[in-house]
Amino acid sequence: MSTGSAPQPAPAAPVAAPTAVRVESLALFAPVVPVGVAPDGQAEVPQDGAVVGWYRFGSAPGATAGSAVLIGHVDTADGRLGQFAELERAAPGDRVTVQRGTVTELTYRVARVETVPKGRLSAAQIFRRDGPPQLVLVTCGGTYDRSAGGYQANLIVTAVPEPG
Repeated sequence: MSTGSAPQPAPAAPVAAPTAVRVESLALFAPVVPVGVAPDGQAEVPQDGAVVGWYRFGSAPGATAGSAVLIGHVDTADGRLGQFAELERAAPGDRVTVQRGTVTELTYRVARVETVPKGRLSAAQIFRRDGPPQLVLVTCGGTYDRSAGGYQANLIVTAVPEPG
């Protein structure tokens, strides 16, 4: 999956790392692991389709500014479905819950679902470190074309904190 070039790591304040994500309307519940920058300069995607990655060099869920980015697979090279296989069915208003540690949960509501061709994906917009807080879920989308290297787009689901 091409996620665009991830911004270089910057010092960040200590945060509670996310440990799981849930989208009840999709029956999605996935463990979350921290990921960084791959050798090609893009954000890492977990090898295992059964987990979702949190881009640890950006904002964390619950931060007061910026995008907390979670990255996962639609499917894997061996044909198994990934945790984000049903993410394309997300709709504005759907509830997304992020667990931190074993107790704390943060609730977001989907604000936008969009499919963006890989060549037009804006890493600066997805991985932003300022502005209002948001949660961004990223996976592959669009048409799958083996001869062109796989999925031709990314699915971006943007959620905003639910008023507490």
